Amino acid sequence: MTDQEHYTTAPEDKIPFFSKVIYGFGAMVNNLLAAAIGGMVIVLNLGLGMNPALVGLVSALPRLTDAITDPLMGYISDKTKSKWGRRRPYIFAGAIAAGILYALLWQLPAEQSESYYFWYFLIGSLVFYLAYTMFATPWVALGYELTPDYHERTRLMGVQNFMGYIVYMIAPWFLWFMQNDNWFDSMAEGAGWLAMIIGAFTICVGILPAIFLKERHQSIPTEKTENDTEDFTPGIKGFFSGFGETIKCKPFLYLCCATFLVFNGFMIVSAFQFYAIIYYVFGGDTSQGSEYAGYAGTLMAFSTLFVIILVSKLATIYGKRKAFFFTTGMSMVGYGLKWFCYDPDTPWLLFIPMPFIAFGLGGLFTLMGSMIADVCDYDELKTHQRREGMFGSIYWWVVKLGQAAALAAGGFLLNATGFDVALEGDQTELTLSLIRLFDGVIPFVFSGIAILLVMAYPLTEARSREIRMELEARRGKG
Repeated sequence: MTDQEHYTTAPEDKIPFFSKVIYGFGAMVNNLLAAAIGGMVIVLNLGLGMNPALVGLVSALPRLTDAITDPLMGYISDKTKSKWGRRRPYIFAGAIAAGILYALLWQLPAEQSESYYFWYFLIGSLVFYLAYTMFATPWVALGYELTPDYHERTRLMGVQNFMGYIVYMIAPWFLWFMQNDNWFDSMAEGAGWLAMIIGAFTICVGILPAIFLKERHQSIPTEKTENDTEDFTPGIKGFFSGFGETIKCKPFLYLCCATFLVFNGFMIVSAFQFYAIIYYVFGGDTSQGSEYAGYAGTLMAFSTLFVIILVSKLATIYGKRKAFFFTTGMSMVGYGLKWFCYDPDTPWLLFIPMPFIAFGLGGLFTLMGSMIADVCDYDELKTHQRREGMFGSIYWWVVKLGQAAALAAGGFLLNATGFDVALEGDQTELTLSLIRLFDGVIPFVFSGIAILLVMAYPLTEARSREIRMELEARRGKG
């Protein structure tokens, strides 16, 4: 694994640890808003009595606008010219707007009709997501340009992924907070207070990257050779031109497709693990099965934090592609172990696959952010454009779109197994076998295909350094 030329990070390319932590605070805000809006929406059903179908609809519709608003915000940020930079003004204003709007969104008046709550939350969510996009898209783009160094980019993404993941260890307690009878008269009241806490955190912490971090790219020389892509026209035509150029970038497409497969291979059967544990390992005992499933989830969460640290080190020694092969391969081992370790006679064995599975997502979002930063250099070499905003927005839009599709497909797959909740612990042998098979085989196969895709990804450490040298020579001449 060490048969490649390895370059040491120059002192001037290193990001101070303080700056890495500041950027990581942005990840905490980003993940907190994502986790909160998903975890608190249950209040509309349990606290206000809204039909579950309408709850699902009002949750999904605002996310469809991301298909337009995310790339558009990325394009606007890329094209912005101000004395404060291309990213920082939007991060600052977006954090304040998102915090205020999120707090207001959950101040739900009591004793209103179902249609009132539906339209109130739908319209409020649409406005909130605009502010959320204004913060998140430039924040993602800012991370891609904080350092030009191949390895320092991975260290930065490791810190922000570690800090952002802490949120997902806190979010499961939101429901407990909102329905605490000792503090609140109703779940809706609890949601209102929790939203104000989240909103205040978003404002106070979300503005820190805008205040303390510095942007590297303000202007890029526009001199071209005959082999360079034409410059993009400003305005709507320029947006579509830039969008098209982005999705034609082959290294970027490899990363998007690999992420889609690894992440959504996990998400498409995310619920199957609970069904396998409850109905196969514990014979339908929901209480004991849920307890073990909770312990398994906690073990995987702590394991993921360890993986993030490990993969950051591995990538700096062996390169990002090989680190991806290792972490994704380890997760495939975990998925394969499920078939053998889900044993009704020895329930504790179900914990064994969890640390292995944690390698998949723990490595994925640490490495992909760093690799996309390398793609932005590759793109500048071709186009004379710094388009971190466009690349980041399209990448995360693919993630969100795939997640929605995966969750929907998971429901159809569960129906295909023949599962019937009315049977409780008396599910058929075929049903239990199919649940176990889907739970392990689908993410195993998807992860294997992702490895094949990343094998074709061309930006090694040596090639990335060559690109950097060419760019710096060009900018110096410009």
